[in-house]
Amino acid sequence: MSMTFDAYMRDVVQPMREELTRLGVKELRTPEEVTEALDNAKGTAIVVVNSVCGCAAGNARPAVAQALQHSKLPDRLYTVFAGQDKEATAKAREYFAPYPPSSPSIAILKDGKLVQLIERHRIEDRTAGEIAADLKDAFDQYC
Repeated sequence: MSMTFDAYMRDVVQPMREELTRLGVKELRTPEEVTEALDNAKGTAIVVVNSVCGCAAGNARPAVAQALQHSKLPDRLYTVFAGQDKEATAKAREYFAPYPPSSPSIAILKDGKLVQLIERHRIEDRTAGEIAADLKDAFDQYC
């Protein structure tokens, strides 16, 4: 029995999803879930735009894991997966205006409004520790 490309991609992507969900980060897989989570949200939220890109694996996801060990944390932790949950990712990116799409990226929202976005160009070629330090600074400022 041959495996379809979609089934293959699900198998490849699942560990990348679990790298965040096992930390307590909730996946938003549909536009409706994004809207429910972010519209009229009170407090702070992080939204990680996950990706199969090498800098997501090598830098972004480990940086999020390190940052979530900090003493101050967002009230809610979310993720969308670019290239996999395309409609949910597109909906989440509406909250990141005026920034262009960036995968991976990490958004900090306060009361449903974007207060900081760490775009791909601030992730690639940096260590997970450097990115985590940026996130901890943002947590200190907004959480």
